Amino acid sequence: MKSLSKTEIISIGFMMFSIFFGAGNLIFPPALGQAAGNDFVVAILGFLITGVGLPLLGIVAIALSGGNYTCFIADHIHPSFAVGLLSVLYLTIGPLFAIPRTGAVSFEIGIHPFLSDANLSLGQFIYTALFFVLTYVLALNPSKLVARVGKILTPILLVFLVVLFVQAFSQPLGGFMEPTGKYVTNPLLQGFQDGYLTMDLLASIAIGTIVVNAIRAEGVTDKRAIGRVCIFAGGISVLLMSMVYVSLSYLGATSRSVLGLSDNGGIILSQAANIFFGTGGNILLALIIGFACITTSCGMASSCAWFFNNITKGRISYQRVLFLSVLFSFVVSNIGLTGLIRISVPFLIAIYPVFIVLVVLSLIDSIVGGSKSMYRWSIGLTLAFSIFDGLNASGLQVVAVNNFFNHYIPLYSVNLGWMVPAVLGIGIGYAIPLIRSEKHETI
Repeated sequence: MKSLSKTEIISIGFMMFSIFFGAGNLIFPPALGQAAGNDFVVAILGFLITGVGLPLLGIVAIALSGGNYTCFIADHIHPSFAVGLLSVLYLTIGPLFAIPRTGAVSFEIGIHPFLSDANLSLGQFIYTALFFVLTYVLALNPSKLVARVGKILTPILLVFLVVLFVQAFSQPLGGFMEPTGKYVTNPLLQGFQDGYLTMDLLASIAIGTIVVNAIRAEGVTDKRAIGRVCIFAGGISVLLMSMVYVSLSYLGATSRSVLGLSDNGGIILSQAANIFFGTGGNILLALIIGFACITTSCGMASSCAWFFNNITKGRISYQRVLFLSVLFSFVVSNIGLTGLIRISVPFLIAIYPVFIVLVVLSLIDSIVGGSKSMYRWSIGLTLAFSIFDGLNASGLQVVAVNNFFNHYIPLYSVNLGWMVPAVLGIGIGYAIPLIRSEKHETI
């Protein structure tokens, strides 16, 4: 059995980092830090669990499932459920939220600082139109161009961020302030939910096959060996991502006394760049973020178009799905970054727990011998409660249900009411086959 050298594992670790490190992810830690204030360390710990730890587990789950998660879900739950769930996943990291966010983020950070309020809407319309036309043209013929550009831009962006972080730590913008909003009472749990916004757990399921195939290309074929490589290489990726996120949250935590409470993290980042490096810093950041977001947008649009072309067995062409995805993303991106984040939060609170439970079940499958009933019970109960969590986050509250669940379901009041039912579902689903087996043996 072939094993990889330390150099090869480090190389895969950096590859995993480059896959997960999207320009869009830069906006959430500064906003978290600014709102959490004195409690930013506790809040960022919660953020790292869902924003960094779970995506790593997602990659490992893909590796242990053999690299084909569609078949894994179909075999353990139901083929129709696999198609439906993965369709939701690709729509989420595609035209519903993630692709529009690339255009909104690059505009907010790169272009917004140079426009007056009077020209803001028109400027956003023109910029996003050009952004998504370029996305469509590049994604029409997927090639190594986007990947190569990404490999060049990621190190440049990291160098810029390192310089920014050195400046932020050596000459902080200001002092820490008291936490605001939900961070006042539950900084850890709020940070945990903020990690959903990265969508990296969803991305890990969609792109996990890329990592697994890269490891196989090095000669490692055993599932467990691939899983071990994912864990070690993922540790490198986790360390790098954590350093970036902690530094960004510190930047945000020290900014409120100077910048006030900003609408989103993109504003914090662009204003901090201007304070530290002047207009030149904004221009450089605009170029880096713009190109980085284009490569991310192309990759996600191409993946989404490929998925729906594949599940329809070619009845809907790749080009048509791509065109519709990009067109829809263009329209949605003009809602603006703040509006887009606000809309995405309830949706992600509703669907993210299902993927969390699915990944956990995948990881313990070989230990407990996961049956269909265990998957169905746990996923079913999780979804039932996470939907209500999502409704509450959107402001559409069912008062009678909320009063009942708040009284009997732990963590329901903080939009984490799915956790205990998920564990209960695992227990019920695990016990049912054992009970049936005992009855059969008795008969």
